[in-house]
Amino acid sequence: MTSSNISLKNVLLEFSTQYIVAFEKVHHHLPVIEKDEAWISPCEQTKSDEESYWQPKPLTEFLLEETIASELNFENVESALKIRLHPDIKTYFTTVFSETLDANCSEGELSLLFAWNMDDFARLQENIIGHVMMKQRLKQPITVFFGVTDEEDIIISLDNETGEVWAEMVGCKGHKKLSDNLATFIQQLQPLIKVAK
Repeated sequence: MTSSNISLKNVLLEFSTQYIVAFEKVHHHLPVIEKDEAWISPCEQTKSDEESYWQPKPLTEFLLEETIASELNFENVESALKIRLHPDIKTYFTTVFSETLDANCSEGELSLLFAWNMDDFARLQENIIGHVMMKQRLKQPITVFFGVTDEEDIIISLDNETGEVWAEMVGCKGHKKLSDNLATFIQQLQPLIKVAK
């Protein structure tokens, strides 16, 4: 189980910045989300009573490193599943809070998934546990998803043993290797900014 040589954290922060720059170039403002007082996020900035501007927020901007290590970790997931998660997937989900970020890669369109807030991080952990338990039940190599594609039922996941990035149909083994590691995969992405018709 090896981690990427390139700093995955830096690559993620760079991509999230590229996404916002590209979005503002097209729309002349930050992305907008419907405001939900029960589902607030440090990503939000005030716009109106109904909507908020948002942008990806590095966790280190509003949490101490010790808080991130103690409160945003995967120890409960690893304990429940009796496995060690690949360090890249742990870094991926503990670098930024964000809404989904759309991107293009050589294989087509995809959306990178992130936690929106602390409650969403807990929900994400539950989803990962469910996904890994399904993989164990099907006696398939363990993967952890971090993206969805524009094709129904095809997800982008990280092989927990090798750190490779794969496209896989839900409930099936990975069918197409996309990259040797997560940092290289993210570096190959281009922000995809959708324009409402």
